[in-house]
Amino acid sequence: MAVIAGNWKMHMAPEEARTFFGAFEIDEMMANNEILIFPPAISLLAAYKCEDRDPRVQLGIQNVHWEDQGAFTGEISAVMAASVGASYALVGHSERRQLFGETDEQVALKVAAALRQDLIPVICVGETLEEREAGRVNEVILSQLDLALTSIPDPDTRFLIAYEPVWAIGTGKTATPMDAAGAHGTLRNRLEEAIGATTAAQTEILYGGSVQPSNATEILAAQDVDGVLIGGASLNPQSFGEITRAAG
Repeated sequence: MAVIAGNWKMHMAPEEARTFFGAFEIDEMMANNEILIFPPAISLLAAYKCEDRDPRVQLGIQNVHWEDQGAFTGEISAVMAASVGASYALVGHSERRQLFGETDEQVALKVAAALRQDLIPVICVGETLEEREAGRVNEVILSQLDLALTSIPDPDTRFLIAYEPVWAIGTGKTATPMDAAGAHGTLRNRLEEAIGATTAAQTEILYGGSVQPSNATEILAAQDVDGVLIGGASLNPQSFGEITRAAG
């Protein structure tokens, strides 16, 4: 079983979300996987209430604020997300870090906020091209992970990790299976140190970065890759279905 997650980013208004679910069907090859969709906040309720959505497709919010309420214009709290059907929350996505200046400290606060509302956080980590070329991949992703782990209350708390090499997101470039396996192995080893080998083995680590039907099988076969976080290809129900089938 793999986790197949689609991040719609700033695409798919409510009516488009309903159209997607009307066209997306889970067949026998897909049914053993855990399937997640992260719509934009404005479409989350429409996705939740959509009669055409197979209930096996779980929903998440793309971002949460670290406070439950307050004077934070434009923000969405985990309380709000949970009330309209979210079960998961993306936290620390590379675009939040790179474009909006989100810090590791803020990510840790958001992990805690998600968990307070029983949302399962998907903690995103990843390096820029400059950091990769400087040989700092492990340093960067472990620093990001370590601070987020301070908000995990106990080893039995479920959370996911998504490794997103920033240079491969939306660029058409993809880390090789060896690149992905190396980073995922580093993250798995850190989890073993932090929460124990048994729990670390059960914590899913997803790869995100220009995942397409053409490369999904190879990526999913890499060591320590437990699923994928898909951007553009998740907007098309056929492409998203092909990737889900590739997971077996």
